[in-house]
Amino acid sequence: MTAIPIVALDFPDAERAMTLVQVLDEKCRFYKVGSELFTASGADIIQWLRDTGCDVFLDLKFHDIPNTVAGAMRNVAKMGVRLATVHASGGSKMMKAAVDAAGSDCGVLAVTILTSLDDAQLGEAWGRDRVDVENEVLRLAEMARSAGCHGIVCSGQEAHAVYSRHGSALKLLVPGIRLPGDSAGDQARIVTPSEAAEAGGSYLVIGRSITGAPDPREAMQRVNSILGV
Repeated sequence: MTAIPIVALDFPDAERAMTLVQVLDEKCRFYKVGSELFTASGADIIQWLRDTGCDVFLDLKFHDIPNTVAGAMRNVAKMGVRLATVHASGGSKMMKAAVDAAGSDCGVLAVTILTSLDDAQLGEAWGRDRVDVENEVLRLAEMARSAGCHGIVCSGQEAHAVYSRHGSALKLLVPGIRLPGDSAGDQARIVTPSEAAEAGGSYLVIGRSITGAPDPREAMQRVNSILGV
């Protein structure tokens, strides 16, 4: 299956997000709405994207008790969101509650380890000297599959290991995508679109390589050409 590119609308206001969507037009029809944009614009930006015929990946990374997450996911599903995230570290019961509440039209993706973390930083967060990121991603992926999640979020550096173990049973959303030659920014584990697709990525989230490009349409066309979409 061809990997699907998703452009991250990581903007502080709806106006800038809407401008980019209009600039890209037919070059991209799938967008990520994260915490920054959602807290600025709320559900209105999701409705606007849906009205323009775009699919939405709502990346709010819910992490709470199962009942609270289930309530949030029911509301997310009503918005017509195609993909939404929860933290895998919230546990199996929480992920299962999210899946049940989301229904069949909204795929729940479990976030494993943020792409901003490396082994040492993950160890600090977990209260250990170091934690092997790949092993931890694989452990959380098993939990997510058992809970019935549509897929997981992991970096392209772990995608091959997860795909080798789970195949199409877990869809892989890979953030931290950069075009060749672009800066890594605040990401610790990045890959190019071709690397992520070859590793088994189903959805690829591209942010600054598009949003920060001098010509976003040209940059998006480069991504589409690489992926053959």
